[in-house]
Amino acid sequence: MTNRQTMLIIEDEKNIGNYIETILISNGYKALRAMNGMSGLSMCTSHHPDLILLDLGLPDIDGMDVLERIRGFSGVPVIVISARTQEREKVTALDRGADDYITKPFGSEELLARIRTALRHSNQAGSQKTQTQTYTCDELTIDFEKRLVTLEGEDIHLTQIEYKLVSLLAKNAGKVLTYDFILKEIWGPYADTDNQILRVNMANIRRKLEKNPAEPHYIYTEIGVGYRMKEG
Repeated sequence: MTNRQTMLIIEDEKNIGNYIETILISNGYKALRAMNGMSGLSMCTSHHPDLILLDLGLPDIDGMDVLERIRGFSGVPVIVISARTQEREKVTALDRGADDYITKPFGSEELLARIRTALRHSNQAGSQKTQTQTYTCDELTIDFEKRLVTLEGEDIHLTQIEYKLVSLLAKNAGKVLTYDFILKEIWGPYADTDNQILRVNMANIRRKLEKNPAEPHYIYTEIGVGYRMKEG
């Protein structure tokens, strides 16, 4: 018998909680339920779930505070599920340690895909192995060891900054990286840079990698939030 992965749902709306729980159980996961933030924190410490689905609008404490408290003691994947659609809310949740952000309403396939991605990233981070040495998606291949980017078998020349950007996104494929996170990772926490330099570099990258830069196939823009690279 396989050991089912445990999902903790922190959601006060019963109908939504029931909907999520049904999806999880029917797809082989074990589901735990918490109706408020404090119960969720308690269950997180006592049950050690494999992933948390966290609503922001909880009756006792704000979901952002729950997220911060969880990150104080655990690296468990957290997917925020919220009716708050403002870009600022998404950026704040991701910057505070959420692995992903889904806005209500959502479909079962989207939820399951986000869960699989978050669990996969968590497993990679917890493994003793280093990151995979290559990223391959359709006609694009990135060899991290050789620092080589090829498209349809042809070498693509990228500047040092462009390669760092593509490499960072590829190593986190499927996950949204916020503008601030990317800027700090590439240019450092004290660099005097803004989103404009990032957009310029990304535009140059897309001209080199995308057949139609206006409709990107590999690197998607999460407007007002950041970028997400297509999973291989």
